[in-house]
Amino acid sequence: MGNNTISNPFVVGKYVSEAYFCDREQETAFLKKQVDNGRNTAIIAARRLGKSGLIQHFFAQSDIKKRYHTFYIDIYSTNTLSEFVFLLGKAIYKELKPLHSQWGERFFTAIKSLRPGFKLDSMTGEPIFDIGLGSVEQPQTSIDEIFAYLEAADKPCIVAIDEFQQIANYAEKNVEALLRTKTQQCKQTLFIFSGSRRHLMTQMFHSPSKPFYQSVITTDLKPLDKAVYTNFAIQLFKDYGKNIEPELIEKVYDEFEGVTWFMQMILNELFAITVEGQTCGFDLYEPALKNVVQTQESSYKDTLLNLSARQKSVLFAIAKERIADNVLSGKFLKDNNLGTSSSVQAALKGLLEKDVLTRTEKGYQVYDYFLAEWIRWNY
Repeated sequence: MGNNTISNPFVVGKYVSEAYFCDREQETAFLKKQVDNGRNTAIIAARRLGKSGLIQHFFAQSDIKKRYHTFYIDIYSTNTLSEFVFLLGKAIYKELKPLHSQWGERFFTAIKSLRPGFKLDSMTGEPIFDIGLGSVEQPQTSIDEIFAYLEAADKPCIVAIDEFQQIANYAEKNVEALLRTKTQQCKQTLFIFSGSRRHLMTQMFHSPSKPFYQSVITTDLKPLDKAVYTNFAIQLFKDYGKNIEPELIEKVYDEFEGVTWFMQMILNELFAITVEGQTCGFDLYEPALKNVVQTQESSYKDTLLNLSARQKSVLFAIAKERIADNVLSGKFLKDNNLGTSSSVQAALKGLLEKDVLTRTEKGYQVYDYFLAEWIRWNY
């Protein structure tokens, strides 16, 4: 690759460039088609499968950068409309500030409800985005102003909202209806809604009783093709003067069911402990896995501290099964000494709400593959 600016090509948790991004050509083309035809889109996929990376990759396409202003926010940790407004306003300011465009400068006068949150830089005299949540006193007014501002842009805008299902849990009522109305009124602003809670996202966009019913084109994001990812990983090792056994990459893919973030984490570590000029083999897999899991150990202990005794028992039982489909069967309850089915049902509900467990077509499993490994090692 020559003159590499990235020391480890298996980038985790951020988008760097196309050189470190695997495939998703069809998905990128799909998003481009929807945007070109003025359609809002919803992407549904498990967490850490690569939704945000796909969106950032799409935004990085030269024709998209040339034709649109693009904004991305992740609202997973938000609980109120005020927090939503805060993140959206901050994302818009962050993208526009480096451009020094006439439209960008108007942000400070157009969003009047947030103006008290701005401060002047003591060195340059330029406005600084210094809004705290307390500054968002009238979130609905701020939403109106922000959307009107986007509509008045010097070129069309695309707003991507990740973990969009979170708005269903906001403290305020009718947020879905409010945002549906606002997005529907937009003429030159398009939206990409992505989310990881399949049942909530599906209900939100496909239930006739919901405001966003039939308002978007929906797509499911699947794991990367194993052969494609294997070739991608082999090439990255070669570009950096190292090699890796193809069968080891396939093992990583199978162990983590093609979930991108976990594969990248392991390959990042495998690359790190492989000597330049050498070949990464199966003998390095267990050390790499232990290294990665151990870095998360303190957070896993904190996770367990926040669970009840029953929740921990159910979690341990499912982790040992890897995927458990008949968790309420008499055999599963007896084999794992879990007590009554009603108590297990209550524990399952709590674990799902805390995002410790996930439910797929195959059954229940621990959402974090590394947490599952840590439990199997220690319990």
